[in-house]
Amino acid sequence: MPSPSGPVPSGRLPACADEEAAAGSAPCADEEAAAGSAPCADEARSVGYRAVFAVPEFRYVFAAHLLSSLGVVVCEIALSVLVFRISGSPLLSALTFALGLLPYVIGGTLLSAVADRYPARRVLVVCDVLCASAAAGMVLPGTQVAVLLVLRCVLAAIAPVFAGTRAATLGEILGEGEAFVLGRSVIRLVNQSAQLAGFAAGGLLLVAVSPRAVLALTAGTFLGSALLLRLGTVARPARDGAGGTERGALLGASLGGVRQLLADRRVRALLLLTWLPPALVVVPEALLVPYAGLLGAGPAGMGLLMCSMPVGAVIAESLAGSFLGPRARTRLTFPMGLFAVLPSLGFAAQPSLGWAVLLLALTGTGISYNFGVDRWFVDAVPEKLLGQAMTVMQAGRMTVMGSAMGLAGVAAEFAPLRVVMPAAGVVGVLCVPVVIREVRRTAGAVRAGAPAVPGPAGPVPGTEN
Repeated sequence: MPSPSGPVPSGRLPACADEEAAAGSAPCADEEAAAGSAPCADEARSVGYRAVFAVPEFRYVFAAHLLSSLGVVVCEIALSVLVFRISGSPLLSALTFALGLLPYVIGGTLLSAVADRYPARRVLVVCDVLCASAAAGMVLPGTQVAVLLVLRCVLAAIAPVFAGTRAATLGEILGEGEAFVLGRSVIRLVNQSAQLAGFAAGGLLLVAVSPRAVLALTAGTFLGSALLLRLGTVARPARDGAGGTERGALLGASLGGVRQLLADRRVRALLLLTWLPPALVVVPEALLVPYAGLLGAGPAGMGLLMCSMPVGAVIAESLAGSFLGPRARTRLTFPMGLFAVLPSLGFAAQPSLGWAVLLLALTGTGISYNFGVDRWFVDAVPEKLLGQAMTVMQAGRMTVMGSAMGLAGVAAEFAPLRVVMPAAGVVGVLCVPVVIREVRRTAGAVRAGAPAVPGPAGPVPGTEN
């Protein structure tokens, strides 16, 4: 795919969703001009993954994220095994995974202002060092299960601050146009790939060494990530330029920023669109272990089911980012956001292993709806709250996913899987179109100079009454 030969300039760029402008066609879509957005600029040139990786600073961010993501996944596996060996309790072992999601709300609300109040590089490095310290604490002999679970909560509380700060930094490294969108896509690809590779690597490592030795390796991955970010990224000032007395207490600033974001109808609609589909697609995923048992699929079949959704996500994300232009990717937002929740309806028929794998892979392809949401969200939030906004987005997504997993498990105690698993699809069919309609209605509330939601003049499929 053609791409600019040099680095992408940083800063907020006027948005043009039509890559055909590179060939000399009309520079802007009619609906964007009608909305009063800025005329399309050179960003209309086709920007691909190659252009993103042409920026040296992004390569360091990518390598650091790859290390820390693998560390998180391997840490979860090793810690779960260690807790089970110490306690003999399946509940406590499973709790290590749940605690990887639910404490996100703490960091995402009480600490969210950190992402904008302090220089980004410092925040990222400190977060990695704290995570390495927590992982090292798990390695100490004689550490009690309660302490292990508290340290797991520490990792989960730090995670949204780190993710939000890194997401905002991508805008400074790549610019907040299409290069930013593709940079976010690369981060998602790493997340999904790390899930696959991390489970495989963790399983192999646990065959050869003890869980504590594996946890020591994860501490090393966090330190490696911190070193890469310290040496490979530029020291930039904090986005919130307020002085010390104007800033106020961290807790108050965090809660005040969250209130300001949620009070904005446009931002609120985009957050709902970011949170709702993932919360619904994890319902069947959370029940794959009992479903594999229902099918009599065995460990190999269970592993195949667990890998299906990430594989579908990686394929869809990479194909959309590589072969589709900005306008085509943006037009996928609403259809794919709705499509993501539909395959789970097929579990009502209690499909065989092969059909279940296909349904899960199709569910994973819905990740491509994030291309448009990422762009609109960055355009909707104030510059000085960008890091906090990305932190809230990530924290909310992980919190609702963890809650949905828990609710799915509770529901499966009282109803058969062929009822609980497709129930998420039914809720999605009813609720996702409502959120899509709200996103469309708030398109005119975008900040001055930001692009309107592109799309056909008529209703998006699935949003009709």
